[in-house]
Parts: sequence; structure tokens; C-alpha cells
Amino acid sequence: MGIIIFLFSLLGQWLDSKYPNSNQWYTKGVTVFGVFVALYNVYRQVQDIDKHDS
Repeated sequence: MGIIIFLFSLLGQWLDSKYPNSNQWYTKGVTVFGVFVALYNVYRQVQDIDKHDS
């Protein structure tokens, strides 16, 4: 989960360096998107565990 968020954060920082803006919107937006992707990944893994336990 942490690795996914970290990689999305790096992507956002790269985008901010390539397309500069005053508030680092790419870093913030892409990192929040990475959090949602990581949470979805955890949710999917829990669902798979639940299916195997049944």
C-alpha cells in the first residue's frame, strides 16, 4: 500500500517539475488518486481472502 502511494507521489512530483504550477496540484492530485488505488487494492485482497475462507 505504501509503495503504491509513494510511486504515485513520485509521478506527481515529476509532473510538477515538467509542468510547473504554483500549488503543486499534480503532486497532490496524483497522490490522492494513489491512495484510492491502494485502498481499492486492499479491498480487493480482502474480498479474495473472504471468498477463500467460505
